[in-house]
Amino acid sequence: MEYRTLGTSDLKLSAITFGAWAAGGWMWGGTEQNDAAKAIQSAFDYGVTSIDTAPIYGMGHSEKIVGEAIKELPRDQVQLVTKYGLRWDATDGEFYVNSKDNNGKDISIYKNASKKSIIKECEDSLKRLGTDYIDLYQIHWPDVTTEIQESMEAVAQLIKDGKVRYAGVCNYSVDQLKEANTYVDVISNQVPYSMVNRGIETDLVPYTLEHNMSILAYSPLQRGLLTGKMKAGHVFAEGDHRKGLAFFKDENIKQTAEFLDKLKPLAEAKNASLSQLVLRWTIEQPGITIALAGARNAEQSISNAKSIDVKLTTDELQFINKALEKVKLDV
Repeated sequence: MEYRTLGTSDLKLSAITFGAWAAGGWMWGGTEQNDAAKAIQSAFDYGVTSIDTAPIYGMGHSEKIVGEAIKELPRDQVQLVTKYGLRWDATDGEFYVNSKDNNGKDISIYKNASKKSIIKECEDSLKRLGTDYIDLYQIHWPDVTTEIQESMEAVAQLIKDGKVRYAGVCNYSVDQLKEANTYVDVISNQVPYSMVNRGIETDLVPYTLEHNMSILAYSPLQRGLLTGKMKAGHVFAEGDHRKGLAFFKDENIKQTAEFLDKLKPLAEAKNASLSQLVLRWTIEQPGITIALAGARNAEQSISNAKSIDVKLTTDELQFINKALEKVKLDV
């Protein structure tokens, strides 16, 4: 495994970090707790020491699974990355979305990054994770009802109290990142990025490179679209959030599959899967420090971890990028 330092901190994460959204079941059609825990432990055996989760993933379920999974692991060798700012158990803040929990119960989710809410969420996360500190604590989504100053100063206090090591953000624009960084040292921004979703290259990547901040790329496999396993007409399970998303329109699936077909000879030459090739490409891109890769069982997590063994030359990266230029998804 490769380990990369976030920003100017001394926090190192595994270049492939375990993404625990799907492990929580919410919006992914349920989960099997034992399989998810084994996935985390198996990833650790292959050098994936960093785990990204959030309270909203299964309404605390993902964090509990992570907490159970790391009980047998040395805490000082595990980096716990979690979030705050999405509440399903209170109605203060900005309404975000109506959803259902893992039991099918209707819930309403609110963005709330007030100081009071952050302090409570941190305590709840520490209990679920079974730890006394969080390595990287990130706002999940911008909250228009709370000043950025209030949110960041709350995290700064948690850092001072020893409950959080470093502050990060998710889904922040350059302007929001600039403001946040005036109140606390923000070392990273977690944003969506994949071969077919590269909008951040215009402004966010140049800014973070200039200011020595890190980008944690989520959905690098575009939620399964870039695995090579999806065909037009794919039927999603009940409760799977991907149903109806623009990326998964038949024409987009078809076009992506045609692009991936061009990569198959390269993947085969590397003795790698398409997913492994895609993950390796992702962490080779300028400004991308970490790729978050989700898994719901040990087989998937080991496969993700082994993507680090794929080596791509400059010519091979150029070949991939040239093939990508012809992909024009309707999203």
